[in-house]
Amino acid sequence: MNTINVDLVTKLIRKQFPQWSHLPIMPVEKGGYDNFTFHLGDEMSVRLPRDAGHAPQAEKEAYWLPKLAPRLSLPIPAPLAKGVPDEDYPFHWSVNRWIEGETLRRDNISDMRALAVDLASFLKELQAIDASDGPPGAEHNYFRGCPLTVYLFDEWTLGACKALGDVIDAEKCQRSWERAKATQWTREPVWLHGDIAPGNLLVTDGKLSSVIDFGVMAVGDPAADLAIAWTFFDKESRDVFLRELDLGEDTVDRARGWALWKALVTCWWDGIESDTGREAKRVIEVLVSE
Repeated sequence: MNTINVDLVTKLIRKQFPQWSHLPIMPVEKGGYDNFTFHLGDEMSVRLPRDAGHAPQAEKEAYWLPKLAPRLSLPIPAPLAKGVPDEDYPFHWSVNRWIEGETLRRDNISDMRALAVDLASFLKELQAIDASDGPPGAEHNYFRGCPLTVYLFDEWTLGACKALGDVIDAEKCQRSWERAKATQWTREPVWLHGDIAPGNLLVTDGKLSSVIDFGVMAVGDPAADLAIAWTFFDKESRDVFLRELDLGEDTVDRARGWALWKALVTCWWDGIESDTGREAKRVIEVLVSE
């Protein structure tokens, strides 16, 4: 497969959507990991899945986002066209309407409590949408929405606890993990975004203004969408966020499990002294201090 860069996108646009071939194409500064993202003029973006493992995301977003958008009060990506595989690029890809906003940071949000309320409100709206025909969590979205007992979550978490035992409280981590595994979602499946993280939340004038990148959305257990309570929020705004969602202690325990799993494997794989490892260790300390 050709390198995913401006030249490739230019070639694909010229062949498949010549009406936009006059528009400039530039990489997006923070384009995410699952997809390479490019500006197409001032009002559109182009997203190309990184590899075969991420390829189902483009078709899933093209089908479901127009159905979800009318039922949500915040803007989400609006697919404008779906590119098809060809000799230059082997997967479906997408052209979306560009959404203005800054990626969420702690220094560009005016009020963390207000953010907690606004994000919880968005997730409640998402969870209230009819999920009867939605795609269940599975390999296509790294099992978000599934029980923590599937896939390799247990093996990786316990392996990380063992490997990091001299720098974390492995005993508390294991107790929290066992609690998370012991619970399950007993209600009907609901929609989940699957990757509620600062990189997928946009801010305008200090307030949450959009939620983007629904590539790992699914229907199932919403616990994974609550992990941001520990990865981003402080104690006060975390309490507001979880109280607003009001999904019960079992779901909160599973959400802790999702946050703990990600933080442990990040420390283990990236190294405790890396930037991502230090931030993940901070998350672990928050989780075990509760």
